[in-house]
Amino acid sequence: MEFWLLLIAFLCLCAFFLSFLDLSHNNKNLPPGPPSLPVLGNFLWLLKSSRNFSSLEPVLRQLRAQYGPIITLRLGSQPSIFITTPEAAHKALAQSGPIFASRPPALETTRIMLSNETTVTTAPYGPLWLQLRQNFMSVFHPSRLHMYSDGRKWALNILRNKLLEEAGADHKAIVVVDHFQHAVFCLLIYLCFGEKYEESVIRQITAVQRSIITNFVKFNLLNFIPKLGRIVFRKLWKELLEIRRELENVLLPLVDARREKRHKKFKDEEGEESILSYVDTLIDFQFPDGGRKYSDEELVSLCSEFFHGGTDTSITTLQWAMANIVKHQHIQEKLLKEINAAVKPGEEIKEEDLKRMPYLKAVILETLRRHPPGHFILPHGVTEDTKLEGYDVPRNSIINFTVADMAWDANVWEDPMEFRPERFLKNGDDKEVVYDMKGIKEIKMMPFGAGRRACPAITMALLHQEYFVANLVRDFTWTAETGCDIDLSEKQDFTMVMKNPLRVHISPRTP
Repeated sequence: MEFWLLLIAFLCLCAFFLSFLDLSHNNKNLPPGPPSLPVLGNFLWLLKSSRNFSSLEPVLRQLRAQYGPIITLRLGSQPSIFITTPEAAHKALAQSGPIFASRPPALETTRIMLSNETTVTTAPYGPLWLQLRQNFMSVFHPSRLHMYSDGRKWALNILRNKLLEEAGADHKAIVVVDHFQHAVFCLLIYLCFGEKYEESVIRQITAVQRSIITNFVKFNLLNFIPKLGRIVFRKLWKELLEIRRELENVLLPLVDARREKRHKKFKDEEGEESILSYVDTLIDFQFPDGGRKYSDEELVSLCSEFFHGGTDTSITTLQWAMANIVKHQHIQEKLLKEINAAVKPGEEIKEEDLKRMPYLKAVILETLRRHPPGHFILPHGVTEDTKLEGYDVPRNSIINFTVADMAWDANVWEDPMEFRPERFLKNGDDKEVVYDMKGIKEIKMMPFGAGRRACPAITMALLHQEYFVANLVRDFTWTAETGCDIDLSEKQDFTMVMKNPLRVHISPRTP
């Protein structure tokens, strides 16, 4: 209770000061929204309506019914504009891409953890962001993903062994999410550093990355009037800085080791060429203005960002996919039939095999539609004054997109709350999947964002999901715990996760 009272008092004080910083929006034709107070904007109204900020979605649905698809909330010096329909999102992100492709100024805690907006997700729209994105795409371009097959196979074998070890000979019911987490971290660490580390190193990296995530909400308190907060919440600031130091202590030796290996022409113990890892491309990366290289601290931030962007979303999606496969056994049977038709028993499932599995792709897409890991994507910034649907959108406005509501829009999707992979198959013939994940022609869902700021790892993320799901279904029979049903209730964590983690029986299939 004391924490929430402090938070409310602090937010009120923050709103009071910020309300005087920018009064230029009063005469603009902003998108409509609820009445606001001169000083506090919509803060008290929102707190009353949503009880807490984690239940913002129901409030936005009510506001959409009252005011239309684009809504303004006043929560500080800049208006927060919420875009709630696929059509409006397409007009902003595809038809006016460059204008809506920036980021709002980073929060203070983000500046500390991600080195002052020098990473792919935080950099404003401009030369640095473009160069960082191009560098990322050059490493993980779809044509190069086959080069990392050894890392995928390594992570999959670790996952198989962990599942079998816990299930035991009697195939007892097990909770699988922690094993999914470990396997995904193994794979992402391999992609980042190009190495298959011992389990102790993987656990160490996982622990420090998870500490950032688990303290995310608590550290958010420090973003309101940071200078005053450093005095009022000294212990909390100290805890944040300690986690940042621990992050550097864990990741920097790995960066240094890769730098040393790189200087030795990437030769491993057998004298073979090693893969090009993400960090390899960052060591000599130069800023577009002045040409300076990244500091060690900035390299750590880019590595940490790589893990944050790919781990929790992948773990969450994989768990939701397997939960629906267990709940709907006919989907599991259909998947198994497709997999066995594409790959002979006992053969390794390779990237080219996945291309012959359209129903598998449809299952992953339906998982992302029905259970988007984030119900909002990262906020966008506006680079110049513009108009959207006849309304003024001022420069530096904070633009949010209601990703889940778009994916569940009954005007776009038939029976949107049902899990039906066939909706992604052309003419329902199980031969071809038709959907544009980048939202170039239209947007129906956007779990990876859309437009210029869409996630650069879409192809890689989909490949990883297909690879893990195909192997898990081919290798094991998945059934719900005896006497239990699969509960698809969700709760907000860093991503939108299962309220009750998936608990199943697995048993190896006979080839």
